[in-house]
Amino acid sequence: MTRILALSAVLAATAALPAQELEQPGSARVVRAYFDDPLVAARAVMSLEALESEYEKGYIVLRATEEDIETARQAGMRIVEDDDYLSVAPPSEPPTQIVEGTIAGFPCYRTVEETYASARAIARAYPKLATWKWAGRSWKKRQGSADGYTLYVLRLTNSETPGPKPALFITAALHAREYTTAELALRFAEHLADSYETDADVQWLLDHQEVHIMLQANPDGRKRAEEGLLWRKNHNTRHCPHSWAGVDLNRNFDFKWGEAGSSTDECSFVYRGLSAASEPETQAIQTYMARLFRDARGPDNDDAAPGGTSGVVLDIHSHGRLILWPWGHVVEPAPNGTALQTLGRKLAYFNGYTPLQAIGFYPTSGTTEDYGYGVLGRASFTYELGTTFFQDCGDFEDSILDDNLESLLYAFKVARTPYRTPAGPDVRDLSLSGTASTIGVAAGTAVTLSATFDDTRYENSNGSEPTQDIAAGEYYVDVPPWARGSTAKAMYASDRTFDGRTESATATIDTTGLSAGRHTVFVRARDTDGNWGAVSAIFLLVARTRGACEADPETLCLQDSRYAVTVEWRKPDGETGVGAVVNAARTNESGLFTFFSPDNWEILIKVLDGCALNGHVWVYAASTTDLGYTIRVTDKLTETVKEYENEPGVAAPTITDGTAFPQGCRP
Repeated sequence: MTRILALSAVLAATAALPAQELEQPGSARVVRAYFDDPLVAARAVMSLEALESEYEKGYIVLRATEEDIETARQAGMRIVEDDDYLSVAPPSEPPTQIVEGTIAGFPCYRTVEETYASARAIARAYPKLATWKWAGRSWKKRQGSADGYTLYVLRLTNSETPGPKPALFITAALHAREYTTAELALRFAEHLADSYETDADVQWLLDHQEVHIMLQANPDGRKRAEEGLLWRKNHNTRHCPHSWAGVDLNRNFDFKWGEAGSSTDECSFVYRGLSAASEPETQAIQTYMARLFRDARGPDNDDAAPGGTSGVVLDIHSHGRLILWPWGHVVEPAPNGTALQTLGRKLAYFNGYTPLQAIGFYPTSGTTEDYGYGVLGRASFTYELGTTFFQDCGDFEDSILDDNLESLLYAFKVARTPYRTPAGPDVRDLSLSGTASTIGVAAGTAVTLSATFDDTRYENSNGSEPTQDIAAGEYYVDVPPWARGSTAKAMYASDRTFDGRTESATATIDTTGLSAGRHTVFVRARDTDGNWGAVSAIFLLVARTRGACEADPETLCLQDSRYAVTVEWRKPDGETGVGAVVNAARTNESGLFTFFSPDNWEILIKVLDGCALNGHVWVYAASTTDLGYTIRVTDKLTETVKEYENEPGVAAPTITDGTAFPQGCRP
């Protein structure tokens, strides 16, 4: 964290409003708060201005007023001044680690502009799956400022499958200084789009559900944070214009606005604004959510949302390594509190975070997760990523990204019934026997489906989630359990009896009657309390027939006859012909073609399994000719054709296509 403050000072030195001119609200000072109970530390991070939350050190670092220090002491924390924290001398020159489109000194975090450009690129590359939608204007944009921003939402779903569909709604970077949040949300979107063709879970999610992501919920404030300032609020300069201007957007939502845990002091980091939803960023989020979700909860605090209510709302923040759920404005659990707790502990299983109701040393009001649940009745959660605001890129890439992608995927999986599904068993370790997941099997082949059913995957660092024995499992081919016309087929315990909280299970899939091509197998499990858990899926490939590529003197068959290769040649004078296969040199991966003399090969063709590296089957070719030619490679399973050409009279370059056939891979 010392490094972060130093970087902040360096970058801010060239900003319009240098950091050293910004007085700390309430004469705050930096202290170390030592603790014995990690939950006390977590609640301190939730309620106070924590700069660092590496709990393993036995203390957290706070920027605290005298009132904050007294609150921490009353909670049992021991306070030690940290003079060194403020005495770091900034370097004489700016950081040298600057990558175009990223925040200076942090090459893993894209700027607002680059975040927007990356989202637009997703929409252009995957028009069937992604749309980049206008959602509103920032405060500065509303004032007509040239450096204000439009607010956008990236929507991901298969537009060719009908709705309505259950939705996951994500906001990120509502607090400007929290670098990890927008990047995680963007990486999640990129993962979904890039994995659609190769990951059966991603494909069914985007076919049958949808996710909406506001990647930069506070772009005006984020630009101040990109200067190296620990900027939290939006940039409404009508409030505290000469210091930390703006409104805390996560105290500005129109639910329990103006109650405890917010401030009327314009320079406070938790300044709530003049009125509920006074800020255009808050208005944009509320308007978008209201269009996405109808109100599913009654008007009274004790009214619960129906158990079958769909939709999940996630607000991604940092830091503290926490998963939080409503209520935050009162100590009492929300009406759906038990189900929210179950899902919170499930989400925390994947990232190892501490699951807690969203109330720390004192209540908070006007927050996103309380609004999502309190006004709309949707299962709403806050993620607090990592250990500090300007998280080191190594920590983000190594410990935050992958675990939280898994957590976000689970939240997406259960968006259909978030108050029910998390109580049921997970399905993991899905596999199919033989070549059913790779090159395919002939129709009529019996394929063994294997899975593990697991009812124990909860983070129990704050209490213990009840678990039950597995009672049943079932699979569906092509039609998911919730769809009309679906047919359940039983899976059986590998040891013959379902009597444990974790069980291995199998089933035999009869592929008779299945059409050639790729099929999706959906699997789910139930516990003894009757809870069906989240669906997991795997692709099953049915080959047309063995030897679908029929070898002849002009056709080369590779990869167990799945790929057919032919070559046509042409001279500058217009003469044409076809290449002849050199059968003696043929292998399962490669072969040779000759044009004129059987003793002089002109082209080497390879079709290689590159799935472990990049999820594709590769095509490679080398040539000794300057003839014009067209190499045609056909995937006989999917009828996908790739062509590679050379113009007559030009020395033929080596061909390396590492992204040739994504559907040729094991999902």
